[in-house]
Amino acid sequence: MNELEEKLFLLAKDHLADAYSPYSHFHVASALVTDAGETFTGVNIENSSFGLTNCAERTAIFSWVNAGRPGKIKCLLIIGNTDRPISPCGACRQVMSEFMAPETEVILTDSQGDYERFTVEQLIPYHFTEKDIQDGANK
Repeated sequence: MNELEEKLFLLAKDHLADAYSPYSHFHVASALVTDAGETFTGVNIENSSFGLTNCAERTAIFSWVNAGRPGKIKCLLIIGNTDRPISPCGACRQVMSEFMAPETEVILTDSQGDYERFTVEQLIPYHFTEKDIQDGANK
C-alpha cells in the first residue's frame, strides 16, 4: 500500500470497534478519500431485521453524499475483523457504481493488513446505470 492507502487502512481499522453488529459480531469499517483530500468513514450498522442493516462502505459513501459530495471519490478501502480480505455485497457494489467512476480503486483488506486491489469495473462489470433507465424509458 502507498502512504495514502496506509492512512485509509489505519483510519478504517480504528473504526472497526465502532461497528454495531450485536447479532453477527462481523465488524466492518470503510474509509474513502476524495480527489480534494477529504476522508469519510463508515461502519456496518446491523438491525434485528437484517434487511435493514447498512454496510460500512455504503455508510461511508452516504456520509460523503450527505457532506455535499466534495470532490470525486479517489479510493475506497473496506476492512473486516476477518483473517482474509472481505468483498462487498451486491448492494454495495451497485452503490459504488452509482457514485464512483469505473476506474476508481477499491481496496479489500483484513485487520492484519493483507489486501486485494480492484476497480469498481472489476467488482461490478456491466453495472446498471442511469443510461439503462433512460434507454428503457425511450422504448
